[in-house]
Amino acid sequence: MLRLRDSSTPVVVLRSDSHGGLNIMRSLGRLGVAVFNVDPNPWAPAFFSSYCRGRFLWDIEHRSARESVEYLSRVAEKVGQPAVLIPTTDRTAVFVADHAEALRNWFLFPDQPASLVRGLRSKKEMHALARHAEIPAPETIAPRSKAEVLAFLKTAAFPVMLKAVDGQRLWEKCRKKMFIVRSAEELLERYERLEDPSSPNLLLQEYIPGGDNTVWMFNGYFNEASACVVGFTGKKIRQCPVYAGSTSLGICLWNEQVADLTRRFMKEIGYRGILDIGFRYDARDRLYKVLDVNPRIGATFRLFVGQNGIDVARALYLDLTGQVVPCAPAREGRKWIVEDLDLVSCYRYHHDGKLTLRAADAGEMRRRTRCPRLRALSSEADAMASRQIVQFRHAPSIRQETVESRLFTQTLKHQQGCGRPAERGPALEVSGTPQELALHHWRGAEHGIEFREK
Repeated sequence: MLRLRDSSTPVVVLRSDSHGGLNIMRSLGRLGVAVFNVDPNPWAPAFFSSYCRGRFLWDIEHRSARESVEYLSRVAEKVGQPAVLIPTTDRTAVFVADHAEALRNWFLFPDQPASLVRGLRSKKEMHALARHAEIPAPETIAPRSKAEVLAFLKTAAFPVMLKAVDGQRLWEKCRKKMFIVRSAEELLERYERLEDPSSPNLLLQEYIPGGDNTVWMFNGYFNEASACVVGFTGKKIRQCPVYAGSTSLGICLWNEQVADLTRRFMKEIGYRGILDIGFRYDARDRLYKVLDVNPRIGATFRLFVGQNGIDVARALYLDLTGQVVPCAPAREGRKWIVEDLDLVSCYRYHHDGKLTLRAADAGEMRRRTRCPRLRALSSEADAMASRQIVQFRHAPSIRQETVESRLFTQTLKHQQGCGRPAERGPALEVSGTPQELALHHWRGAEHGIEFREK
């Protein structure tokens, strides 16, 4: 397995509120690298990791750039030596690129033009870059007014994708980054509710038919010559939110077409650093079409691990510290699950008739996802952080589930006391968030109790 010749250079991670930031800590921390975290939330899961060497509370995404540069200079003083800097969100990636000249006094990171980072982050500009590089992409328009939306409707074929030029803006407004819109009425309603006429942010994109398994991913690291040093491909099995979200269950499978498209695209635009990019296979014309480009590390990066232990975070570290980056293929068929998000995902797919969730399936589902090496959250060596990320994301749901646990126990005892078989019980009506509903159904499958959503 991978060993570092020199692990003395520390790492500073910008934003660690998701499983992605936590897994950066674990990946590099296990190799003996000192990893520090900057995040605005004192309950960020990475702060509770046994691999966390230092915690810095600061909101880079909402404080002024000048203040943030000054704060990071103080972070560098406390770290005590130049450190590798790893942004984990679009906004922190843009911040690093915009202020690279000042930040290079204290940190190591790829030399990336700010205009390129901004262009790839913007769905509108990324589409133009892909077309210029002759990379297939779905048809996309960015309406500047309701009148242009009405003009689009005259020839529109539904469903269509409603996305945002700046996904973070849409997320902060409605906690989603995209919608599958199935009618003109729905499109107009969502557009009027979500668009800001003074600063248009929404765009309309061709919907490519197909299930989650038509969504392919490429994770890689590109050196200063824009050559791909490490590259992996895989595809989504399930997403959260369903149909249009991040990977909750993925599999490592090599796809030469996806890899070749990505290498050509990045070489054409001169990209350097870690890349997370998504494609969808369009069976109508048999083309892989680029959907999203993240000019940074993605939360799914630990799905992609070479047989020698290399991943993109480790490749970045080795390259920036002047060490050889050993390339190795991923283990074909390797699966990776985000336990809490996939639980929610399973419920929604089950609700839509895309996944069975019978009591007989529960044991088989647990067996399929038992291996701790393939889990995003669980780690016996880092148990406190594992517990914290579940509480961080789902504290209200956990409190509700504790109450419902008593109901399960009482109902099960009642069934057994009446001499009825435990595998089938009375249907109980429940309501709540997707997380709460998923927990009801999951526990119900284990105990033979059926739940109906109100």
